[in-house]
Amino acid sequence: MRIHIGYDLIYNFAAPTPLVLLLSPHPSEMYRLQKPSVPRAEPEVPIREFVDGFGNISHRLVAPRGRMRLFSETIAQDSGLPEVGFPEAWEHPVEDLPDECLPFLLASRYCEVAEMMPIAWEMFENAPPGWARVQAISDWVFSNIEFGYQYASPAKTARNVYRERRGVCRDFTHLAVTFCRCMNIPARYCNGYLGDIGVPADPNPMDFNAWMEVYLGGRWHMFDPRHNTPRIGRILMTRGRDAVDIAMTTAFGLNTLEQFIVVTQELL
Repeated sequence: MRIHIGYDLIYNFAAPTPLVLLLSPHPSEMYRLQKPSVPRAEPEVPIREFVDGFGNISHRLVAPRGRMRLFSETIAQDSGLPEVGFPEAWEHPVEDLPDECLPFLLASRYCEVAEMMPIAWEMFENAPPGWARVQAISDWVFSNIEFGYQYASPAKTARNVYRERRGVCRDFTHLAVTFCRCMNIPARYCNGYLGDIGVPADPNPMDFNAWMEVYLGGRWHMFDPRHNTPRIGRILMTRGRDAVDIAMTTAFGLNTLEQFIVVTQELL
C-alpha cells in the first residue's frame, strides 16, 4: 500500500522570527518513504536540519516578517495490515527498567503524575499487570472522554481532561500517559500521520494524530487511547515526554496561523 502524506501551512509573522519545526517523519520511518519529507518554505530561507534530544528530526529557520508558507509531501509504503497487539508483554519493576526509560515515569508539563497518582491507583491497581493494565487505561480514556475539536486548549493538562471529561487526541494521550506513569509504566507521547484507511471517513479536516508508546516486555509498544482499535497506515513523526517536547512549530515571536492542511491518503 502507498500513502500520500504531507502538510501545507501558512503563518503570518509580526517580525523576523526564529522557528523550530518538528514536521518530518521519525528516522525509524525513513525506510518506508519514497523520498525524505523535508520542509520547504516560501519565500525561500535557509533551513538547517538537526536531531533533537529525543531522536526526532528537527529543522531551524528564521521566518521573515509577513506571510510564510511551509510545506512538504512524500509517499510512504505500508503493509496494509492492521496493527498487532502483544498481550503477553509484561511490566518491569522500576529497578529493572533501562536508564533511558526513567524520564518517561516522571511528571511533565501536561502530565501531573503526583496529583493523579491516587486516582490512577484506585482505578487500575487491580487490573492485571502488563499489557492488560495499559489496555484497561486506554479503554477507560476512550470510553469516558468526549472527543471534539471545540474542546482543544493549549493550556489543558491531564488533570483538566480528567475533570472535564472532554478533549482532542492530545488530551486523550496526555491522560493515558499520566495514568501509565502513575502505575510505574514508562509512557511517552507520540505524534504523526494517521489517515482514515480501513475505517469510515471522518468528516472533519485531516489533522496530525497523537498516541502513546509504553515500555513493556523489553520494548516500546503503541497504544492509541483516542481510537482504541488497530489501525492501518500509522506513520510516526515525533516522540517526547508530552506535547511540549514535540510541538510541530515553535515560534520565538508573535505569529498567526492562517492555513493548516494535512494530507494522509491511500493511493489507489
